[in-house]
Amino acid sequence: MSDFWSLWIIVLTVIVIIGCVVLLRACSKNDTGVEEGESMGHTFDGIEELNNPLPKWWSYMFYITIVFSVIYLALYPGLGSFKGFLGWTSSNQSVRTIEESKQAVIDAQAEGRWVQYDQEVKHADEKYGPIFKAYADTPLEELVKNEEALKVGGRLFLQNCAMCHGSDARGSKGFPNLTDDAWLYGGELETIKTSIMNGRHGMMPPKGGLPIEDSELEGLAEYVVKLSGREHDAALAAQGQGSFMKGCFACHGMDGTGNKFMGAPNLTDNAWVYGGSRGAIIQSVKNGRTGVMPAWKDVLGEEKVHVITAYVYSLSNK
Repeated sequence: MSDFWSLWIIVLTVIVIIGCVVLLRACSKNDTGVEEGESMGHTFDGIEELNNPLPKWWSYMFYITIVFSVIYLALYPGLGSFKGFLGWTSSNQSVRTIEESKQAVIDAQAEGRWVQYDQEVKHADEKYGPIFKAYADTPLEELVKNEEALKVGGRLFLQNCAMCHGSDARGSKGFPNLTDDAWLYGGELETIKTSIMNGRHGMMPPKGGLPIEDSELEGLAEYVVKLSGREHDAALAAQGQGSFMKGCFACHGMDGTGNKFMGAPNLTDNAWVYGGSRGAIIQSVKNGRTGVMPAWKDVLGEEKVHVITAYVYSLSNK
């Protein structure tokens, strides 16, 4: 944070606190010359204004709140870049490994600082580190049979993956369903782990980057509907097949079964990431699609990813 913005926050915060004190004192005074509970001489629509200042208990509580805020801002961060007299910090952004986290706690304690987040990480690593290491040393083929490991993987999934794939892992529009057997890049244990560790970046350019006219989109969508085994207009689908053969087969295959090396979906099943209606198919072809699965290796580490992999695999292999 620059010195300007730090000073701006400090000045603004101080003004607000002082303003609260001034307003509270003004509202607590009875300088109207009218006794408390007596009429102020104002009436409207049959409603008469009485002189009723703030209750004493409410005013005292507000004063206590203001005093608490001043003490808090003096001890803890809150006034711009001022770190507070206690030097407390919730985390250390330079921490990258477990060992560095532990060292950060030691250094902070030696300097009289509080590093709450790193302290909690240190305690968690000491308690759960051996458990995750034991799981990481277990081959995935065996780990998928470990009910306790799958429960741990399920909790990790809910904490980190459910926001995209859903708490039931059935996905939503733009996010794959992990409970079926339709895998864009493959559903083998090591492939799933690779996907979670390194992430995936799928991209279909508008119209596949092919010389396909807008007038061909309806027929092309009808052909895709035919590939998925649904009722279709045979004549229109035949027209769309010609458009498909302009180059869509390069990614999706001549038979439309897709290409897992490229993440190109299988068009012959009924699993649709962006929707399988004719309108949704036309939108996918016309505008293209871009899907990004972030890499989790630096966020969770390989040991936790190992456990999540076993859990995700178990969802479609029960």
